[in-house]
Amino acid sequence: MTTFKRNILITGGAGFIGSHVVRLFVNKYPEYRIINLDKLTYAGNLANLKDIENQPNYVFVKADICDYEKMQELMELYHVDGIIHLAAESHVDRSIKDPFTFARTNVMGTLSLLQAAKVYWEGLPEKYEGKRFYHISTDEVYGALEMTHPEGIEPPFTTTASSSEHHLAYGKDFFYEDTKYNPHSPYSASKASSDHFVRAFHDTYGMPTIVTNCSNNYGPYQFPEKLIPLFINNIRHRKPLPVYGKGENVRDWLYVEDHARAIDVIFHNGKTAETYNIGGFNEWKNIDIIKVVINTVDRLLGRKEGEDMDLITYVTDRLGHDMRYAIDSTKLQKELGWEPSLQFEEGIEKTVRWYLDNQEWMDNVTSGDYQKYYDSMYKGR
Repeated sequence: MTTFKRNILITGGAGFIGSHVVRLFVNKYPEYRIINLDKLTYAGNLANLKDIENQPNYVFVKADICDYEKMQELMELYHVDGIIHLAAESHVDRSIKDPFTFARTNVMGTLSLLQAAKVYWEGLPEKYEGKRFYHISTDEVYGALEMTHPEGIEPPFTTTASSSEHHLAYGKDFFYEDTKYNPHSPYSASKASSDHFVRAFHDTYGMPTIVTNCSNNYGPYQFPEKLIPLFINNIRHRKPLPVYGKGENVRDWLYVEDHARAIDVIFHNGKTAETYNIGGFNEWKNIDIIKVVINTVDRLLGRKEGEDMDLITYVTDRLGHDMRYAIDSTKLQKELGWEPSLQFEEGIEKTVRWYLDNQEWMDNVTSGDYQKYYDSMYKGR
């Protein structure tokens, strides 16, 4: 029987960000057993992990984090000593239509996982020594920042730009680790609540926890309800590109593999009970990023660059749509040495190429065929 140095439970590991984290850990740490826990809802897809599914240090478990007894069982079965918690409902539009599901998964699911870890770890001779509960959150818990945009300063704003340039570009401030929580959507409210529970378990029980808040991610394997993969697919098929309001909302974008690297660094070297913000100093207005995506897709498909600009369709703005998010990740960069590896244009090029080269993956996701396959595979388990 193989003895592993560590047993790491990664929740939501079949999702967008989670699959990149699972792949990184499985490949980088063969001495670790990586347990991928995913409920396989619409956003979970094991096709995201085909390349590592037969690795000897990888285990997949289909389960719901809200199932407390199952969480207890898994903690004991695999002798879990580290948890990286990514499982969450994450789409704001869905949260507006169905806030109960977001409260159940994001709040009660996190609480279920926390309590299962607490009970198991406190029952061990060494208790919390060598343990870690790492909770991945979002910049949306902070609310929204004021926005300004002086004349003559235009994108792109890349990872090489200084923070002072960004202050001048879109606003006077960033989200910092001590920024007051002010969530505006059911999604961000549910994530804020889960963050508070994680910190409360440290303060009350001494559980070794860490929380990180990250900006918008993009890259391969993202479910195509999110802006960039949705628009890549729509441009390919010449379908309308629905833009909320005037498309002036600003987001800070980070390539997903850079986020996975940050999670790796923080899990191993971050300080217990600390919060770290993860971002790229890479702000873009939605309408500007859409234009970059259109130009890139058109060029890679052999079309005249920009010929699909007429697909842009302005629609009624989202309820409670925050105007600007911007993360300051200086603490992470200075204390742990992490920084983004890709400038935005390079990341978008890689992303668009991946979606265009993996149309079968996209077709299976948009048709729902991937769910039918895994539903039949795991029926009755």
